[in-house]
Amino acid sequence: MPHSVLRSVSTGRAAPAAWAGRPRRTAIDKRPAAGPVAVRTLGLDGDEQADLRNHGGPDQAVYAFAREDLDTWEERLGRPLRDGGFGENLTTAGADLAGVLIGERWRVGTAVLEATVPRTPCGTFQAWMAEQGWVRRFTDDARTGVYWRVLQEGAVTAGDRVEVLHRPDHGITVMAGFRARYDRDLATLRRITAIPGRSDKWREVEERVAAQVGR
Repeated sequence: MPHSVLRSVSTGRAAPAAWAGRPRRTAIDKRPAAGPVAVRTLGLDGDEQADLRNHGGPDQAVYAFAREDLDTWEERLGRPLRDGGFGENLTTAGADLAGVLIGERWRVGTAVLEATVPRTPCGTFQAWMAEQGWVRRFTDDARTGVYWRVLQEGAVTAGDRVEVLHRPDHGITVMAGFRARYDRDLATLRRITAIPGRSDKWREVEERVAAQVGR
């Protein structure tokens, strides 16, 4: 990715929202920050998650989405989508997020990140988007963006270069893992759970799918 950069860094605080699922609170409204933002093990300074059962934690510390994919959705939905509009912390330009491998490592600014899991669309995301059938549409598209754990704390700023430090040799992308979940592709999920250092969330997905298919 010779010309991949960070377009913007966005954060948001949890706020009450009657439409935001069971917690009735959400921090999905992320807004671009001015200047450097510190990256900690549990996320960016100034950022929060309201539903800690499904969001946040070391394996979902930072969420990235590609500006190119936002542009595609702009065309499909017929309305503008700003950076941070999908609740992402990092909006990239020139980076192939759909091709990111599980365990791939990036240096962004002075932080080092490792790809963990895809975003799973939920009712709060659908309510935020105010688009009928949004969860199904986003799922079918499968360009979910990527969650990252923080291997090295640091700081990120809009305009920082995105540098790939390591790509594992297993060849399984985060997006392929997402599709395997919904296609009930147990073979792929078992390959993922054999990856050293992968998120424990993949084991939960594998067990759920195994129960569904009776294996």
